Amino acid sequence: MGQKWKIAGWLAIGALAGALTTVQLQAIARASLAPLPLEELQQLAAVFGIIKTDYVEPVDEKKLITDAIAGMVSSLDPHSQYFDKKSFKEFREGTSGRFVGVGIEITMEDGLVKVVSPIEDSPAFRAGLKAGDLITKIDDTPVKGLTINDAVKRMRGEPNTKVTLTIFRRDENRTFAVTITRQEIKTVSVRAKVVEPGYAWVRVSQFQERTLEDFARKVEDIVRAEPNLKGLVLDLRNDPGGLLDAAVGLSAAFLPEEAVVVTTNGQLAESKATYRATPRDYLRRAASDPIARLTAQTNGLLKRIPLVVLVNEGSASASEIVAGALQDHRRATIMGSQTFGKGSVQTVRPLGPDTAIKLTTARYYTPSGRSIQAKGIVPDVWVDETPEGNLFAALRTREADLEKHLGISGRELTEAEKEAERQREREREAARQRLEEEQRKNPSARLLPEFGSDKDWQLQQALNHLKGLPVVASKTATERPAKADN
Repeated sequence: MGQKWKIAGWLAIGALAGALTTVQLQAIARASLAPLPLEELQQLAAVFGIIKTDYVEPVDEKKLITDAIAGMVSSLDPHSQYFDKKSFKEFREGTSGRFVGVGIEITMEDGLVKVVSPIEDSPAFRAGLKAGDLITKIDDTPVKGLTINDAVKRMRGEPNTKVTLTIFRRDENRTFAVTITRQEIKTVSVRAKVVEPGYAWVRVSQFQERTLEDFARKVEDIVRAEPNLKGLVLDLRNDPGGLLDAAVGLSAAFLPEEAVVVTTNGQLAESKATYRATPRDYLRRAASDPIARLTAQTNGLLKRIPLVVLVNEGSASASEIVAGALQDHRRATIMGSQTFGKGSVQTVRPLGPDTAIKLTTARYYTPSGRSIQAKGIVPDVWVDETPEGNLFAALRTREADLEKHLGISGRELTEAEKEAERQREREREAARQRLEEEQRKNPSARLLPEFGSDKDWQLQQALNHLKGLPVVASKTATERPAKADN
């Protein structure tokens, strides 16, 4: 087990459509290194000296060095990264599921921050914020024009500090200000409910430290409320990933013990590993096992109940591990659209107490040996996101769209690949125009239904599949093949 924890662990969100990373915090001393390229290092030192003496104004030496490190690492692939003190802190917060803030899940709507849901027992929850509230100002800063990341940063801060949010509540047609004291927030990555008698929906939005415990507790509640459960929908749409051990544990809830969940392979000996549906591969430390408890309390219900897994272009990394394992073992029907295609492992190596590099060290493979790098999981049943089709899916970035992704770095695109890129750009432009037109016609309307709602078209098709009813499968969606790997 010790070797396994040397490579796997964290899967964290990247840019846009969920470019996720599989990583673990670790430090490994190298007994020996290949001979250093002295001539190139001398050039680097020479450039450093020229910039120091000849640049138009004084340059901070430390910044020059850290920028050189950042450039060297980021040039490798889209997921390798240098963490300075601030970004390292944000990274660890994201994977732990804990941060200091006001406690709301948000999205953007018409240029404003919209409250999707206040987190239970958070400062925002106690202050009376409601789902659907629009935040128009954060302290004295208008939200219009900010990105969602900018808005998040302004609402986060140090514990016990205050932030004033100006709220527009549409159903009451009033605007008011509320001052909230920030505190540490523990996010809940699992939502679940009985959607109709005999059938339940469980959504995992990210794989975090508490995901297995939250998943087990939510499913136990469902089984108590609905003891005659006939089918389950596991919703991994737009799940950008998270912790590898959480993905292995979630898979273990549905698979026989010792079934292979995922394998990894890289240059290092510790990068070659097999993860199975067993506690030794998903429990991070000596602790209670929520998956074993769930299996015992439900009499192994999840091992045999009919299961559909919903995925889309935003399902990445850890969520692809789960979908791939359940698909290969024929334990679930995968429905939706082709996933993101993040099939590489990143290891975080600390450089000091507050800085680190995140480095791609391995690829991962599904139990049957498939690499999903730059391809993703292809669903068993293609289902559009609305009855009218996949209206805006072309706008979602996937691994194969990222510059320097594994499999494309260092070689020229073929003519067929170039034409495919041009066709995707045409599709993106058509989707952008369609989105702008819809926003002009209905500026306050939700363009796509909320996941888990009665208007969720893909969920309705998943339920039809579980009940043996006809499914309206996509007539237009087709597989997007992987680019040739190096």
